[in-house]
Amino acid sequence: SHNHIKTNTFIPTQKKIGVMMIPNQFYCLFDIVTLYFFFLGFLLLHTFASPVLQHCHHDQMDALLEFKHEFLVNEFNSNSSLSSWKTNSDCCLWEGVTCDTKSGKVISLDLQYIPLNNFLKLNSGLFKLQHLRNLSLRDCHLHGEIPSSLGNLSHLEHLDLLGNYLVGEVPASVGNLTQLKYLNLNNNKFTGNIHVPFANFTKLTHLDISNNQFTGELPLVLLNLATSLSILAISNNLFKSIFPSDMSRFDKLEHIDVGGNSFFGPFPTPLFMIPSLTWVNLRENQFEGPIEFRNISSSSKLQSLFLSQNKFEGPIPKSISKFPNLETLFLSDNNFTGTIPISISNLVNLVTFDISQNNFTGPIPRSNLVKLQYLDLSNNKLEGEIPGWLGGVLELMLSHNSFSRFGKSLEVSDVTHIQTLDLSSNSFQGPLPHWICKLRPSMFLDLSNNIFNGSIHQCLRNTIVPLRALNLQNNNLTGILLQDLFVNATNLELVDVSGNKLEGKLPESLINCISLKFLNVRSNKIKDKFPSWLSSLPSLNVLILRSNEFYGPLYHPHVSIGFQSLKVIDISHNHFNGTLPPFYFSKWHGMTTLREEHQSYTVYMGYPAYGGFYRSSMEMVNKGVDTKFQRIRKVFKAIDFSENEFGGKIPSSIGFLKELRLLNLSGNTFTGNIPQSLANLTNLEELDLSRNQLSGQIPSELGSLFFLSIMNFSHNNLEGPIPRSTQFQRQNCSAFMYNSNLYGLEDICGKTHVPNPTPQESEDLSKPKEQVISWISAAIAYGPGDEVLTWQQQKNKKSDLAPAEEKKDFG
Repeated sequence: SHNHIKTNTFIPTQKKIGVMMIPNQFYCLFDIVTLYFFFLGFLLLHTFASPVLQHCHHDQMDALLEFKHEFLVNEFNSNSSLSSWKTNSDCCLWEGVTCDTKSGKVISLDLQYIPLNNFLKLNSGLFKLQHLRNLSLRDCHLHGEIPSSLGNLSHLEHLDLLGNYLVGEVPASVGNLTQLKYLNLNNNKFTGNIHVPFANFTKLTHLDISNNQFTGELPLVLLNLATSLSILAISNNLFKSIFPSDMSRFDKLEHIDVGGNSFFGPFPTPLFMIPSLTWVNLRENQFEGPIEFRNISSSSKLQSLFLSQNKFEGPIPKSISKFPNLETLFLSDNNFTGTIPISISNLVNLVTFDISQNNFTGPIPRSNLVKLQYLDLSNNKLEGEIPGWLGGVLELMLSHNSFSRFGKSLEVSDVTHIQTLDLSSNSFQGPLPHWICKLRPSMFLDLSNNIFNGSIHQCLRNTIVPLRALNLQNNNLTGILLQDLFVNATNLELVDVSGNKLEGKLPESLINCISLKFLNVRSNKIKDKFPSWLSSLPSLNVLILRSNEFYGPLYHPHVSIGFQSLKVIDISHNHFNGTLPPFYFSKWHGMTTLREEHQSYTVYMGYPAYGGFYRSSMEMVNKGVDTKFQRIRKVFKAIDFSENEFGGKIPSSIGFLKELRLLNLSGNTFTGNIPQSLANLTNLEELDLSRNQLSGQIPSELGSLFFLSIMNFSHNNLEGPIPRSTQFQRQNCSAFMYNSNLYGLEDICGKTHVPNPTPQESEDLSKPKEQVISWISAAIAYGPGDEVLTWQQQKNKKSDLAPAEEKKDFG
């Protein structure tokens, strides 16, 4: 007001009267104007001052640019966030860069998923950013060792190096990062122990070193972190020690993952006394003995428990019911015994329950697990009936048990929710149940290896519309395959009705199965001509018509013989006849190149299914014996035309199939010379041309086939010398017998060429005999190091753990 008075004294006299007339209004107006200009000046000052505070310092820009030029990423790489890193702009505005608003120092660098494709230099510009609090180089394709200079970044609170190719030991200098709260080294190739560098991380709340090659005992330095850690993930390393009996100090622990190591000893009961625990993974270790939960808080928050692939034994304890919030429970691949306890019914929030690969007995108990979506009881000794309450489960796996009947309530249950149903390898008998027709599964239906009989219901036509796999093999099904069964089955990838007593013709509605990859009708009574029309299916990989009553020629003029994706064909033991033109195999591109095999995430034929991978299986003569292939490598390419009535010359176009591993043309009436083009089959491992009417010499070029380990030229009219290559000289004498003019057998047989047998002997030898499965037969389809395992043993469970965003497969 003093200012106001002082101002008024300077008003000219002629205007004083007017001012005096409205003094209050003037003072109010003047106050408003004064305040307006005051705030305007303040805002302008703040506006001009702010950019100065936010500009990054030159030393920070220089360090960032130095770091950028250490890699193969530049401004011309449109896929890189580093394209914004240019000298003519404020580095605080660069992508991935965050500066402190007051100091202008770089405090965060987030470059995840940028392919830097190099190693970190000891004197890297990165380590000059000594005010960094957050550093994320996740999935940047970094390799080499971590430089000791990383320890210079002593202000780091968040360090993420997940999913690179970093190797060696974690340097001791990393122990300088005492402010760390988050550390993720998951999915690299680190080695050594972690005792020294990790001892000082007393503020750490999140530690993930999974999927490396760390060794030694359970790091005792973790006890220093006990009071702060909420997430501890050390899975899939090489740790080997007894698990600590006292975990009480980890009172803030929420998530612990020690799976995929070699921890041993009894079940760590004290671990489950931590009230904050929500997620526990002990799978794939060597824990043993019974499991028991004691002194569990009534407010336990445990939601997920994974105990698979250990040596636990005994019953499931009733105390399991003390975890009312449990949603996921995996107990598979152990030695548990006894019945499924009724106390499981108290886990009202259970969504996923897997007790497969154990020794459980008895029936499935009554329950009201209304939230259950995934249930795997396979590979146990369970028996009795399938209760109606299972009709609400989405994915239901009950294979390899002794179940024999279906509960009456199942007939009236709503089973339309079931997406996956596996009842294979049980003791079900009688006709296929009618409730099957109410199913609308979107994944697969497997009723194989039971004793079902009768015909396939016509109503099944609607059930298989959304299906990806239909497996009815090895039952006693009779009647015909309905011609319109597959009219709308455009999603089907696998159809297996082998090992039944089905008759009639192959349904031409299969032409609608545009996604079909695997068709097996082996060992039925199907009587039909060769289904040339199947060649129009773009993805057909495996076609097995073996041991039926198919007849007639394979080749018809003006009919497509493409089979562009075919990798395995077995039409043996039928009545096919006629000749094959020289160009017959020229368009079988699936056996010509590897194409997608090296790009696919799996090396086996099949497709993803219920938390794992549903692999195709088949039976085929391999290395002279009937072999069950429980899984089929994508690189396995095979042709078996044996035991038919083909005549004429072997088509020379067979030489185009450079990826062929097995060729069996035995037991026909092929004539003429062995085509020299067979020498182009550089991956061939087995060749059987026995029991034909071939003449001329064995091409010497076949001696260059390095992988050819099994061959049979017996019972022909071949002449001349046997090739001198190692592959030929290592063969059994019987592989060349009964060729009247072949010579050089003395070096192989160790004696004079055996004379031709009597007619009766020749007739007996020409008839193939049933032989038992031999372990050696697995080699050609599986390759070195593979085992003959069933689907149930091979599936990757949903317990293949770790947070989804942190899983990576470099395979």
